Amino acid sequence: MKATRALFVAHPAALCVSTSLGVAQTEETAGVRGKQSVPFPGETGRLKFTVQAASNSHESDWELLPTLANGVEEFGELSQETRALAQTQTSRSGAAAHKGFTFAGTDGRTYSKAIPGQTFHAARGTVTSMISRRIAVVGGGAAGFFAAIACAEAAPGTIVTVLEKGPQFLSKVRISGGGRCNVTHACFDAREMTARFPRGQRALIAPFTRFQASDTIAWFAARGVNTKVEGDGRVFPTTDSSQTIIDCLLRTARAANVKIFTNRGVERVVRSKANTFELTLSNGESLTCERLLLAIGGCRTPALGQLAVSLGHSLEPPVPSLFTFHVETPWLRELAGISLASVEASVPDTPLRERGALLVTHWGLSGPVILRLSAWGALDLHALDYGFPLHVNWLPHSNAETLANELRECRITQPGRLVVNTPVPSLPARLWERLVIASEISRETRWSALSRSMHHQLTQQLLRTEFPVCGKSLNKEEFVTCGGVRLSEVNFKTMESRICPGLYFAGEVLDIDGITGGFNFQAAWTTGWIAGRAMAAG
Repeated sequence: MKATRALFVAHPAALCVSTSLGVAQTEETAGVRGKQSVPFPGETGRLKFTVQAASNSHESDWELLPTLANGVEEFGELSQETRALAQTQTSRSGAAAHKGFTFAGTDGRTYSKAIPGQTFHAARGTVTSMISRRIAVVGGGAAGFFAAIACAEAAPGTIVTVLEKGPQFLSKVRISGGGRCNVTHACFDAREMTARFPRGQRALIAPFTRFQASDTIAWFAARGVNTKVEGDGRVFPTTDSSQTIIDCLLRTARAANVKIFTNRGVERVVRSKANTFELTLSNGESLTCERLLLAIGGCRTPALGQLAVSLGHSLEPPVPSLFTFHVETPWLRELAGISLASVEASVPDTPLRERGALLVTHWGLSGPVILRLSAWGALDLHALDYGFPLHVNWLPHSNAETLANELRECRITQPGRLVVNTPVPSLPARLWERLVIASEISRETRWSALSRSMHHQLTQQLLRTEFPVCGKSLNKEEFVTCGGVRLSEVNFKTMESRICPGLYFAGEVLDIDGITGGFNFQAAWTTGWIAGRAMAAG
């Protein structure tokens, strides 16, 4: 590490100065021992120092006062990493020694503090490069960026670095909500919000009382992003563009001096004896930090969670959540593109039952009702190897009796019309036609010729069509996993590991997952914000 000659104002006896903002190398010259850490030149704030002289010690607040250097010599250059070179200088009035230190940074500003009651005489000393606290965030997604920003804004002198293994940041934000980004959900009660999480309900109650959906909306609004609430409670930027959210996060991170790097995967993490983390990056570089946040997203395979495992953590087995169903029924696939505002989907012999919008696709069934069903049933459906019967009630607001009366009314008022050409009001004509044929009613059958058995079969088909599900497809916009870092191993007041001090978690790397509708993003914002603030304050 580069050393710089400097003039100390110090007592000839040993003097040691240390601070909570980091560590530095120590060298001895002419009986003077100095160990100092200062924030980046140009920053202001207060630091707690401990000053130890020959026979006494005391703590003192150092008030960092930026002033013009007035020709003070500058040494070296301030590197892009964590180094700040400083020098001390004396100021004499007659025979009296100046009572204090003055640090001159390479930015041309001077930082000074007088130490009351102490007189130090001039001596030669060596001041070495100084290192501020370093924080590394692994993962450049929603949780990682939010944590990095929260940390950097709360502690401006901290070095915060985001490491993203892919070629771009915030890729999930970019494609979410069909490219509109479902930022959060308009649910402002912590317990009600957690009820949308199949896993992590209890753990998230307290965090959601500290930072919830209204805080997310206010956070983005304060940074120039207005949002809107749609009829189903989902919250989007008024621009209907996920790029608005991405630009806001990138702009805010850069304004807070967060360092952001793509194509920097973390291959290995080692906890050193000095209580730092030594990171080996995918490009061969290495990085050292005092605090480490893992915000790597869902552990889609156990290998993706190995960073946490290598630091002593256990993983709940990763299982897909939020996926669509493969259904090979030919007549259903012919209806690809049809959507319904409300159906009820259920899996027989399980408690799984959901209502919501349904979309028929070329491979089967999708839409919010299927995604919610898959989230709540992630473990059960995985155990069934994604092969199970699915019941769909196309008219969830009707029961067998009311539907029978409605069909009977058609028979009375429209006896001469073909059944396939007379859909009930809430169903698309193409779907109605297929349901009639699936009920073994011919295309030529008129209402007047509808037998009692045909009437019963049609009623059952409308209220409980059974489809054989034979697989799943991951939903590219909302891909989520259940499983991840075991929640009992994390302190949700700070998001810090209970096993490895200085290690933090945020987002989907935890065994937390919510249903579709903005809930998973809210969990990312909340856990990221808490982790960021805790790392700044720790």
